[in-house]
Amino acid sequence: MSTNEQHQLDVIQRWMQAVIVHPDGVAAGIESAAAQSEVNVSADQVDGVIDRSNSQSSIERLEVYANAYRARLLEVLVGEYPALIHAIGEEVFVELANGYLEAHPPGSYTLAALGQYFPDYLAKSRPARDDGQPDWADFLIDLARLERIYSEVFDGPGIEQITAISASDIQGLSVEAWLHSKLIPAPCLRLATFEFPVHEYATDVRCERQPAPPLAQTTHLAITRRDFIVRRVGLSEPEFKVLSALIAGQTISEALESLLQTTGQPAVEITDDVHRWFQTWTVARYFVGIRSSQ
Repeated sequence: MSTNEQHQLDVIQRWMQAVIVHPDGVAAGIESAAAQSEVNVSADQVDGVIDRSNSQSSIERLEVYANAYRARLLEVLVGEYPALIHAIGEEVFVELANGYLEAHPPGSYTLAALGQYFPDYLAKSRPARDDGQPDWADFLIDLARLERIYSEVFDGPGIEQITAISASDIQGLSVEAWLHSKLIPAPCLRLATFEFPVHEYATDVRCERQPAPPLAQTTHLAITRRDFIVRRVGLSEPEFKVLSALIAGQTISEALESLLQTTGQPAVEITDDVHRWFQTWTVARYFVGIRSSQ
């Protein structure tokens, strides 16, 4: 770095960051508004800020840092989407990732948020469907959505330090109080619907098996984290609807009534299913509290 005292260290640091993270390269970074606001210098004059070495120009020295930064971003995305990479190959993935980084350069202090828009990017750039049916592109988008949810659940708040509701909490309520209660979902609980059973494909990849892409099949999942492990469970459509309603803030009575209106079934026909669902949700610690609506 130049010893020219007109440039303070903190100014140089901000200028260098603006230069090396610019998606269009170092030269464009030097000319960018962010860099110019710190040090008003052109690419031809950059020797006055960063000294050249015996073997490299100032631009080339900056490019070393820019390339390392870009490689780190790609490394993060590669680590987040192993199943997607298995499906399309690393070369194609890197090409897509580079396009994504140009469209969505990092905007957060943490790289945990780097891939948050990647599934949307794939969805917006996908080719049109030929016949309106789920196709290969939809499978890839579903895979990306699933793996992004896994990352968010793993990195986000969990229930490791929270006491979830238990069977005794439920047994202590009258039937009337129970039906008019609202359940507080665990902060890590996520529900999602996919056009393919991508969770099975992703599990096979992580277990180092060689899965074939599955056939299209509407798939409802509950995804959560327990003991710092991300877990997913397939749900039937009725179970998914009730669980979605509870998470949205409906009372237990409202959620069940909505299901009955949708299916046209009498309540007696779903009693066993509902009992089994709540047992499963309690064991899985999907809810961390009960709130009376009365």
